[in-house]
Amino acid sequence: MIHTQRREQELSMLRSEIEMLMNERQSLLKTVGAAAVFIANLDDRILVGDICKSARVLSASLNDLPEETLSDALEKVNSKSINCE
Repeated sequence: MIHTQRREQELSMLRSEIEMLMNERQSLLKTVGAAAVFIANLDDRILVGDICKSARVLSASLNDLPEETLSDALEKVNSKSINCE
């Protein structure tokens, strides 16, 4: 009985951890999606110095992501809904 209770407690802890990780993934997907849209809309001709270098690092990082992850991220932010006008 104690073994069963302990196992149930461990399973509950694992469920909580998985739920926390899934929520974190959703947040990260939103961030990555917004960053991808931002980079896609930048005019690199007006960027100077360290700003340009940072944009290139971010762009390279986004390009290194698996295609499915980037697609999920863009879906998450629905790039059409991002409008500054």
